[in-house]
Amino acid sequence: MSERGVVLVTGGSGYIAAFCIAQLIREGWQVRTTVRSLAREAEVRQALGTLVDLGDKLSFVAADLTSDAGWAEAVAGCRYVQHVASPLPSSDPESDDELVIPARDGALRVLKAARDAGVKRVVMTASVACIAYGRGGRATPHTEADWSDETNLKDTGPYERSKTIAERAAWEWLKRDGGALELTTVNPGAVLGPVFGKDFSASLEIVKLILEGRLPACPRFGFPLVDVRDVADLHYRAMLAPNAAGERFIAANGYFWMKDVAQVLRNGLPDRAKKIPAGELPDFVLRVSAMFGPIIRGRLFELGKHRDASPAKSKAQLGWAPRSGEEAIMATAQDLIRLKIV
Repeated sequence: MSERGVVLVTGGSGYIAAFCIAQLIREGWQVRTTVRSLAREAEVRQALGTLVDLGDKLSFVAADLTSDAGWAEAVAGCRYVQHVASPLPSSDPESDDELVIPARDGALRVLKAARDAGVKRVVMTASVACIAYGRGGRATPHTEADWSDETNLKDTGPYERSKTIAERAAWEWLKRDGGALELTTVNPGAVLGPVFGKDFSASLEIVKLILEGRLPACPRFGFPLVDVRDVADLHYRAMLAPNAAGERFIAANGYFWMKDVAQVLRNGLPDRAKKIPAGELPDFVLRVSAMFGPIIRGRLFELGKHRDASPAKSKAQLGWAPRSGEEAIMATAQDLIRLKIV
């Protein structure tokens, strides 16, 4: 066992979790991770092995966000927990419950098990979705003091509602039943960065879609961006910093409209520039086309809304120094090409 101790990272097959695991192992920790089925252990271990030399530093436990089974075993002997696992759909589900139940109930299962096992702190992956939605766009960046209004169905989707409900539930449970357990949340924007396999995060579809040349022009969708390596670094800092207990931290560094992402890709990949859209799609065109596409139709409330999020607190309080959004975009593009995904 590592002298530094054991950290549980939930959802080891996920994109953010992989980089959290890699960082912890590099820093000398023993890592335990959860997967829904141990049948995936070999596959996940192989993928993670492309990021870091695992040695004997990683073990697996079967645990599902929708069941109590396995969580007591998962947290046993752990000093810290990074609760990263949460459903991230590529399209909207038929019912909010498909996302809300595993996100909220899964977070509470992890917190209860952590408290009962004497864990010092849980760092939970929340999202800018918990901060910047339900109240329209605005010119000034959002901060950790802001909360999304999940009751506004006209300015949120099922994902935003599930993440907000889950984070609210976690803080409420901590206040009521947490005992000595500490909680910190990390709230990332759209997560880009290196790709280490063909089973990648839905957020990388932004870059994939533009690179493939399937868009005649860019819709007026925008998002604060962050590199996955910096999301993992912020989780690590939030896990150890004494002043992080009871706090939320935004992980974002720069706001990009889709046309801005396309411009970064045209500049960085001149040999592919002809396929990358240069113009911006009028909103009415997208609204008409949305009649034929459920994914687009489910995100129409996003059109033209500026929802930036400030990393000032993360930088000042935790010394976080993230890469630029441009670097995150190019890291995604170069790996998507290298792996022949596009």
